[in-house]
Amino acid sequence: MDRIVKIALLGIGKMGQNHLRILSMLKDVEVTFIYDINEDACREISKKFNVKISTNLDVDLPKCDGVIIVTPTFTHFDYINKVSDYVKNIFVEKPLTNTLESSQIILDLAKQKELNIQVGFIERYNPAIITLKNILHNTHKVINVDLIRTNKMSNRITDVDVIIDLMIHDIDLALNLNGEIDDIYAQGVVINGMIEYARAVLTHKNGAFSNIVASRITEKRIRQISITTDSEYIDCNLLSKEVFVNKQSVEQRFGNVSISSNTETIEVRAQESLLLELIDFISLCKGEAIKGHIPNQYDGMMAMKVAYKIQEQIHNKNK
Repeated sequence: MDRIVKIALLGIGKMGQNHLRILSMLKDVEVTFIYDINEDACREISKKFNVKISTNLDVDLPKCDGVIIVTPTFTHFDYINKVSDYVKNIFVEKPLTNTLESSQIILDLAKQKELNIQVGFIERYNPAIITLKNILHNTHKVINVDLIRTNKMSNRITDVDVIIDLMIHDIDLALNLNGEIDDIYAQGVVINGMIEYARAVLTHKNGAFSNIVASRITEKRIRQISITTDSEYIDCNLLSKEVFVNKQSVEQRFGNVSISSNTETIEVRAQESLLLELIDFISLCKGEAIKGHIPNQYDGMMAMKVAYKIQEQIHNKNK
């Protein structure tokens, strides 16, 4: 029989409740307690999911095998520091922290205390991305990746700009797909001191390009990746979880040269991204071997470095 993993959940907003919903489905997991500064909301969620509330983290954290932090971005640094005094396994929603400096401190802290930190780059667990990476594994060479992510400004997100709120996901995907960055060019729109639209061109050390667009001005919700390789063009819709591969087929001649192509629809297995993500975290808490790479504090730091350079360029151009 699998041992029960005891998990604490800090933050019970919309995303925190999604985590709680998934955790309550896992048979080898016990949610030891929930915690939030909103005591009324905590009591309501406690009754709904039949879980305990912590009013003293110093007393309750030592009872846990792992902690999931789903609080506002600006609080991540303080909570990771607090939790690390008692618990080795920590899941924190993206981004790692809200500043480059505090992210570096967390990197040093994780090394010093031998922490296992998983950063919530959930798109890596999107079944469409998993399928896409399997296709790219058999592809000769990636030339260019276009990543578009738009969403109308959420009332929940007031502490970070569009780069840290939305683009950070695609920065992580770009790094995960094509590796380290050699050069960055960025432009954007600043409204009331906040970047609300950003476009960045990343040149990777492997020679590939990533063109990333993120917008909180656009009303339409888009999550799209298009990849040009030396042999095919791949469309990936992260919302509908559809992948289409366009391959050049037989060349036909009608006067001058005409090239035809065929489109193949790739079947994507229906799985919930957050479930896959949390299964990995539970395995991390158990000390089990995990297939693939869990996004950790180093991935969080790399994404933040790129995000900061994009922010810097945009703000400098909008002075």
